[in-house]
Amino acid sequence: MNIRPAQPTDIPGIFNLVAEHAERGDVLPRSKAQIGATISEWMVGTDENKIVACGSLLDYTPDLAEVRSLIVADSIKGQGWGAALLQVLIARARRRGTPILFALTRAEPFFRRAGFTPSDRARFPEKIWRDCDQCPVKDNCDEVAVELRLSELPHLSQSPITDVQLGSA
Repeated sequence: MNIRPAQPTDIPGIFNLVAEHAERGDVLPRSKAQIGATISEWMVGTDENKIVACGSLLDYTPDLAEVRSLIVADSIKGQGWGAALLQVLIARARRRGTPILFALTRAEPFFRRAGFTPSDRARFPEKIWRDCDQCPVKDNCDEVAVELRLSELPHLSQSPITDVQLGSA
């Protein structure tokens, strides 16, 4: 399992993974240009040099960031890639000093296992202004808001997974 910061050469692989899952309605679509403009925020999981997982952190304010486009290829689901990638994103947010992470998701149990708790979507108007108003299913959204207060977690040194352990920089 190799999880590392994304590089510009990863844009096509990230785009393909996002496009496949966006077509199913699992995530919002992202263009290559959007991915490229935020490439420093992305982490990728690679297997034999192929991108099989991805996710990003989007800072809204110094106190708030979103975990978004967290995707694992169907061929490797259930092998721990999603949990490992989420832990890397959490560790990255902690190093930045971001106190609150959130996500809008249909995979609430997955996020709960990582310590996220259900929240009210109205707590994140930044997300609504940025993405939700553009979403084709905004009036029938079935995603749940979840949040993680990083100040309530054990210190990073006690975390079971860090970027370094996964071969990331």
